[in-house]
Amino acid sequence: MAQSQAEQQAQAQIAGEPTRTKERQPQPATGTAADPTAQAQQNDEQGGLERKMETRHLTMISLGGVIGTGLFLSSGYTIHQAGPLGAIIAYAIGSVLVYFIMLSLGELSVAMPYAGSFHLYAKRFIGPGTAFTIAVLYWLNWAVALASEFTAAGLLMQRWFPHSPAWIWSAAFIVVVFLLNILSVRLYGESEFWFASIKVFAIIAFIIIGLLAMFGAIPIAGYSHAPMFENFYSDGWLPNGVLPIFSTLLTVVFAFSGTEVVGVAAGETKDPSKAIPKAVHTTVLRLAIFFIGSIAVMAALIPWRKSGVDTSPFVLVFQSIGMPFAGDIMNFVVLTAVLSAANSGLYVCSRMVWSLAQEGMIPRKLAKTNFHGVPVFAVMFSMAGSLLALLSSVVAASTVYLALVAVSGLATLVVWASVSVCHLRFRHQWLAQGHTVGELKYRAPGYPFVPIVAIVMCVGALVLVICDPSQRSTLLYMIPFVALCYTGYYASVAWRTKRHGGQDDAQNALQSVPQDVSQPHREDGQED
Repeated sequence: MAQSQAEQQAQAQIAGEPTRTKERQPQPATGTAADPTAQAQQNDEQGGLERKMETRHLTMISLGGVIGTGLFLSSGYTIHQAGPLGAIIAYAIGSVLVYFIMLSLGELSVAMPYAGSFHLYAKRFIGPGTAFTIAVLYWLNWAVALASEFTAAGLLMQRWFPHSPAWIWSAAFIVVVFLLNILSVRLYGESEFWFASIKVFAIIAFIIIGLLAMFGAIPIAGYSHAPMFENFYSDGWLPNGVLPIFSTLLTVVFAFSGTEVVGVAAGETKDPSKAIPKAVHTTVLRLAIFFIGSIAVMAALIPWRKSGVDTSPFVLVFQSIGMPFAGDIMNFVVLTAVLSAANSGLYVCSRMVWSLAQEGMIPRKLAKTNFHGVPVFAVMFSMAGSLLALLSSVVAASTVYLALVAVSGLATLVVWASVSVCHLRFRHQWLAQGHTVGELKYRAPGYPFVPIVAIVMCVGALVLVICDPSQRSTLLYMIPFVALCYTGYYASVAWRTKRHGGQDDAQNALQSVPQDVSQPHREDGQED
């Protein structure tokens, strides 16, 4: 039976359980199988993708996927609800969760660096039905987000061109984002690097200017003295109590979604054994500094009662120190953030589609690439999906679009939890096969504490969803959708297996037997 592309990749590095039908004896690796990175690269090239992105691209892609309109526009909500210190505590907890997830993802991505990593890890260590469901949820999450970003871009442009229809600008940005993704992965990486750089520069400038205002070096409206940390304790350290910290924690967790894009891009990164660990650590450190630093400056300069979602806290701070064109500057930064999120969204969507097609879970035609190594049909399919979501937001906002948003809302938590579970099972199977931890090119520190705590925190976030009446409807939509994904997947596997007499790729996916790392694969699926 033919092996899928991703299962051929994983043989060089992944640990698994022996089959129950045949006792296999370990054999020495031969050829390129002895070099996991070389083998993974060769298999990726066979699948059509190319390793064009560097560490700086990977880091900025991860930063760009996280730093979006949530920080620039809605961060004041967290301060208003939880208070200055409570908001910092909430973001600190979120940073810890993200760091733990990224450590686990770093180890998995270095060991198995290929595109669409989440569902491929889930396929090997949890099950093919779960893998398919995770991929669909994650694709839907980004497709819906992509639609909302295009809408936001059109509305933002109306600040400068108030008499122009928003849909014209949305259409223009759709074309730009599509071209950035369809031409080459290198072009995507470069564009995302500069998009993210603008956002990072804006945040650094905000923190520096804010600190100068806090300590009296720059005069600020409403204060006759240096504000310092007066707003942190003037109404008590936790003016609304402890409970709002947990009620806003869910918002904070979702604000950090996008860091996991590193795993998706691993298959197109040069020298992943060095690039991925560096990107993991630098990304999380910078996110913690940017988010917590920005929140601390906002809370120090804006009374927490005045913080909200009506006006960007960035604009409030810049205006209070007398910066000219503060609104226009932040409109440009937010527009860049929107384009960056849309750029990353289409990239992630297309790679998930490509990966599913490579596995034979959806038509393999969607995995075809052009001479630049871009999965053009996957990009076109993903763009079409996002445009349908955009259309539903116009013609069926209270029904179809609402359901799509609800279903995709918890996709990030599901992916994060699956990464931690896969990390636990990967390390267990790695050691069970006689390997040592020292053989791993990158190993997450704090194992097994890190993945276990991450799982507990993800479950805790789901509990918060249940306890929050405004979020509870998300589960009512998501649970039936997940059940539908499982049913649809296994029904299609059974139908295709019966149709092709047990020789279809779908049956291979259904069996999903992990292979021993020391045992190279052959194209025909037989052992050497």
